[in-house]
Amino acid sequence: MNKKHIVVLSGAGISADSGLETFRDEEGLWAKHRVEDVCTPEALKRNPELVLDFYNQRRHRLESAEPNEGHKAIARLEKFYNVDVITQNVDDLHERAGSSKVLHLHGELKKCRSMKDPSYIADINGDLHVGDLAPDGGQLRPHIVFFGESVPMFERAEEITSKADILIVVGTSLEVYPAASLIYHIPDNVPVYLVDPSPVKVRLSGVRYICERAAIGLPKLYDELVLSKMITNIN
Repeated sequence: MNKKHIVVLSGAGISADSGLETFRDEEGLWAKHRVEDVCTPEALKRNPELVLDFYNQRRHRLESAEPNEGHKAIARLEKFYNVDVITQNVDDLHERAGSSKVLHLHGELKKCRSMKDPSYIADINGDLHVGDLAPDGGQLRPHIVFFGESVPMFERAEEITSKADILIVVGTSLEVYPAASLIYHIPDNVPVYLVDPSPVKVRLSGVRYICERAAIGLPKLYDELVLSKMITNIN
């Protein structure tokens, strides 16, 4: 029997439960910098040292972070469902929790790419500095989709979402586009579960709201989905 297809759309809220800051945190890295100064192509050209150091610091913080119960619950669903994770996060916590299919819409913090040839992508060992070059001679930059840049994985994300049997949205305000538009690519009558402690309104009917942090709400949803699967198999 084919497994039902769950698509998970995750955002910064799930990683916040592992201690990683979001844009909206009043303290932490993002509070000390304007987005315009560290997360745009113009900023990279204007002050590459600042941009590279900002992402070096984010990688350092990621090193001490661990997947939380929300990440782990998503990974455990793979035993019963075909699960695709589409994340706006640039950390690797989904992978470290055990999820086998993770698509990063906005890039990956532990990777870099050449400013000459964007197709050259490599793992980062240590910090990135001005003068660190790719084999093609281009300056290495974080493999991050900056504001104002295209989202190269978006079409693939649309394709995955269009085949969902169940959609789980967790830890995202659904205010960042084009990622936020993915929820409208699901087939008709697909159950949608929205896990977030804050109210997130969507223009979809039949949404089930779980008003909890990811680390609490996702294990509860896991229990519900696994019980539903077992009942279906029995019947």
